[in-house]
Amino acid sequence: MNDKEAVLEALKIVQDPDLHKDIVTLGFIKDLAACAGVVKFKIELTTPACPVKEQLKQQAYDAVMALEGVTTVNIEMTAQVKSSLPVGNQLGGNIKHVIAVTSGKGGVGKSTCAVNLAAALSATGAKVGILDADVYGPNVPVMMGIHRKPEGRDNKLFPIKSHGIKTMSVGYMIEDGQPVMWRGPMLHRALQQFLQDVEWGELDYLIVDMPPGTGDAQLSLAQLVPLTGMVVVTTPQEVSQTDVRRAIGMAEQVKTTILGVIENMTGEVFGEGGGKTISEKYDIPFLGSIPLQADVRQCGDSGVPVVVENPDSNVANLFTDMAGKVAAEISKIQATSLPVLEV
Repeated sequence: MNDKEAVLEALKIVQDPDLHKDIVTLGFIKDLAACAGVVKFKIELTTPACPVKEQLKQQAYDAVMALEGVTTVNIEMTAQVKSSLPVGNQLGGNIKHVIAVTSGKGGVGKSTCAVNLAAALSATGAKVGILDADVYGPNVPVMMGIHRKPEGRDNKLFPIKSHGIKTMSVGYMIEDGQPVMWRGPMLHRALQQFLQDVEWGELDYLIVDMPPGTGDAQLSLAQLVPLTGMVVVTTPQEVSQTDVRRAIGMAEQVKTTILGVIENMTGEVFGEGGGKTISEKYDIPFLGSIPLQADVRQCGDSGVPVVVENPDSNVANLFTDMAGKVAAEISKIQATSLPVLEV
């Protein structure tokens, strides 16, 4: 068996469930070699966080092994994240996707979701950064266990790395207990510096932890960078859903895709089902529910996200599953220029 065309024809039965095309048409097959019954190739996916990569590998293996004369099939799974950002964008580094984690109100665990989604994506091998844009209540330094200021050189700031993730936060610049009292123009300039004057380097995903609400920070981010999409965080009760509906309306106005909704703090205290209701009402993906558990809070307070501290726990697995769904939604977005809000 040395017919590469026969191998490629066999692999056409393997379909990517998100992109709805076969892996040959999608160009996923790389470095194919076939000789004396031995077939080797790579499957290069659009994200290392693909939730069905093992399923695709097994289907590809079975399809090729079914060919007459094949005795051995070696498959290497790789990934190449393609950028959704336009060429020549003003970001400080080679950033392929910018994802805002937002909510309509405070106190829903948005920062907890942001750092754990980042940690889950990083665990797959993706290059990940977190920008703490919640300038009035920066929590990323505590949740990532960072207690120092970033270094600067040649008018550039360098992100601080923790748990394999590059981070930047206004919290690094101020003393504990010092209030941040900035008007709109100052906030806009701060976000501009964090995006353009920070040497992020190469990132597959930059997670932006947004402040609550639908105000200056959200508008500034939409003006400064073409977002790949937003992840919306809510708690189950109606009072949170009301505010989340405003956040979804804001996303529509700034022409940003909603990648999905997370229901946080599910359980006896706040109830359940609010995230699913929002998902169905607005026809957006429901990423899942995170139960109200003490270990999530304890890990955040200790500076180690639960996905890092307890990677085999139920909650960590839930965040990992959500990260895979977010990555899958991003893979569906065409790699073309995304709109930047004009004012």
